[in-house]
Amino acid sequence: MIEKRIRGIPDVEGVQDIVEEVLINNGYSGVAKAYILYREKRARIRKAKEFLGVKDELKLSVNAVRVLQRRYLLKDYKGGGIETPLELFRRIGRAVALDPESEEEFLKILSNLEFLPNSPTLMNAGTDMGQLSACFVIPVEDSLTSIFDAVKNMALIQQSGGGTGFSFSNLRPSGDIVRTTHGVASGPVSFLRVFDIATDVIKQGGKRRGANMGILRADHPDIIEFITSKTKEGSLTNFNISVAVDDRFMNAVRDDGEYELINPRNREVVKKVSARDIWNLIITMAWRNGDPGIIFIDEINRHNPTPQVGMMESTNPCGEQPLLPYESCNLGSINLAKMVKDGSIDREKLEKTINIAVKFLDNVIDINKYPLLQTEAITKANRKTGLGVMGFADMLVQLGIPYNSEEGLKTGEEVMSFIREKSHAMSERLAEERGAFPNFQGSIYKKPMRNATVTTVAPTGTISIIAGCSSGIEPLFAISFVRNVMEGTKLLEVNPYFEAIAKERGFYSEELMMKIAKHGTLAGIDKVPDDVKRVFVTAFDVAPEWHVRMQAAFQKHCDNAVSKTINFPNDVDIKEVEKAYMLAYELKCKGITVYRYGSKTQQVLYLGDDIDKYVSADDEYAGGCPAPVCPV
Repeated sequence: MIEKRIRGIPDVEGVQDIVEEVLINNGYSGVAKAYILYREKRARIRKAKEFLGVKDELKLSVNAVRVLQRRYLLKDYKGGGIETPLELFRRIGRAVALDPESEEEFLKILSNLEFLPNSPTLMNAGTDMGQLSACFVIPVEDSLTSIFDAVKNMALIQQSGGGTGFSFSNLRPSGDIVRTTHGVASGPVSFLRVFDIATDVIKQGGKRRGANMGILRADHPDIIEFITSKTKEGSLTNFNISVAVDDRFMNAVRDDGEYELINPRNREVVKKVSARDIWNLIITMAWRNGDPGIIFIDEINRHNPTPQVGMMESTNPCGEQPLLPYESCNLGSINLAKMVKDGSIDREKLEKTINIAVKFLDNVIDINKYPLLQTEAITKANRKTGLGVMGFADMLVQLGIPYNSEEGLKTGEEVMSFIREKSHAMSERLAEERGAFPNFQGSIYKKPMRNATVTTVAPTGTISIIAGCSSGIEPLFAISFVRNVMEGTKLLEVNPYFEAIAKERGFYSEELMMKIAKHGTLAGIDKVPDDVKRVFVTAFDVAPEWHVRMQAAFQKHCDNAVSKTINFPNDVDIKEVEKAYMLAYELKCKGITVYRYGSKTQQVLYLGDDIDKYVSADDEYAGGCPAPVCPV
C-alpha cells in the first residue's frame, strides 16, 4: 500500500498518512495514537483559520489569528483581509528600517515572535496614519480653553490608537470662584466625565477601546470626590484613576498626622485633614472595585531623567510610563519565553534581541507621524523609548523556578538588570552614531545617550496573545481554561509547557486537562506531582506580597515604571490591601494597582465555581487585571 501511495510526489496529507501507517505497522501504536490526535488537532486549527479567512504562514494559535484579523491585519475598503501575519511583520520591518540590513533584522525578530512593538506600531506602520506611539500625556490647565483643547488633543491621539494620561490637579476645586462669569467652578471630576464621554464617542477607530489615566494629587480639595468617583459600576469606564501621593503625605499617614488641602488656583490652604482618613478611603475603594490606584509622584520625579526640562505629573493609562506634558513614548516587549536554551537563559540571544529592539524603537521616533506639533517637539527632544518584556512566567517554568520564590525574584531582577545594562550600552552606541538626545545637557546622564529612557515594563495583552506567551511580568492566569474565541465558539487552552511536562512524565490526559480547567489552578489536583504544582503557580496562587515584591524587583532596574496587577481573592481582608499599598511604597515602586477578584460584575476572566463551569477568558485577555476597564 505504501508503494502505491508514493507513486509521484505526495502532498503533506499524503506524507502524514504514510507516517501514520508506518508507525502502526511497526508496532508503535502509542506513538501512532498521539500522532493521530495531533493531526486531528491541527486539522481543527486549520479549519478555524479558514473560517476566519486568514492565511497563516507562522502557525499561530487560532486566537492569535483572530486578534490579528480584528485589530492589525490590513483590510480593503469592504473590510476584507488583504494581509497575512507574515506580511504584517514585513510591512512593519520595512516601514521602521532605515537600511536593508535592519529590515531583515527587524523582520526576523518579529516573525520569530521574539520581540513585538506596541499596538499602534502594529496597526499603523507603513500606512497613511503612521502614528506608532502608545503612550501620551496631555496637560490640563485651569481654563475652559485648555480643558477643551485637551479633549480635542485626546480625540486625535485616540483616533490613531494611542492612550492618554492627564493630571487634573491644576483645576480649581468645585465651588470655587470663576471670575469671568461670576459663577462657581464644577471641579475636576465633572470634567473627567467630559473626557470619558468623548472617549466613548471616538472608540479609537473601532480598532482599540479608548484608554485614559486620570490623576489627582492627594492635596487637592476635591480629593474625596475623586477617590469615590468610580463607586458606581459603569462610571468613568474609559478611565483608570490614580491618586498622586508624595512623601509628605505618606509620612503623615505613618505618623497619623494632618495633611493640608491646597487650592491650586491661589496655592492657599483650604483646610487640614487626617492623612490616615484619606489613605483609608483610598484602600477601601481599591478593595471595593480596584480604583483608585496610587502614583508615588516623588519617587517618579526622583528618577526624572530630564529635571531641567520639567517635572512629571502624570502617566499613560496603565501607569508604567511617566511623561512630561505633551510627551509621547513608543513601547516594545521582548518575549522571554524565547530566550531559554537547554534549561538556562540564553544571554547571547537575549543581548542580540535587545540591540535590535533598541534600534527599532529609536527608529520609530524619527519615522513617526505625530498627531500634535507639541508632542513631536518634546518627543524628539527627549527620545524616550520603553523596551520591556513578556513571557516572564513562561521563562520561569522552563527554568523550573516558582514565581513566588526568592529564586523567582532573583531571576526577575537579574533579567531586568541585564536588559537595562545592554539596552543602555546600545543607546550609547546609537548616540555615537546618530547623536545624543537634544536635552542631554542637564540630564542625569554622564555619558551621551540616544534616549532619555530606554526601558519600561508594560502590560502586553494582545501582543502576548500573538506571541503565544504570558503577559508582561504577570504570573500565569490559568493552567487549563476555556477561551471564548468567537461568537459561540470556545476552545480549551492548556499551557504548552505544562502539557509537555505532563506528557513527558506520563500523567497527561484530556480528562485531567478538563478537570484542571474547572479551577485553572493545580491546587487540589491529586494526579499532578507536587514539584510540578510548585512551579506551575497561577496569579491567584501567588500571595499579594509576592506580586508586589516581583514588581519591585523589576522596578529596581527599569528607567520608567512597571505595570503590574496585584491580584487578591474575593474574600481578602481589607487590611491585606493596605499592606500591599504600603509595601509598594517601602520597596520604591512608582505606583500600584490592585484588583480583588469579583469586585466588578463584568470581568474578562471567570474562575470555575461549580461542576458546570470552567475557568474562561475572553479572546483578548492574557493576564493581569481581569476587569474590562483595564486598557491592556
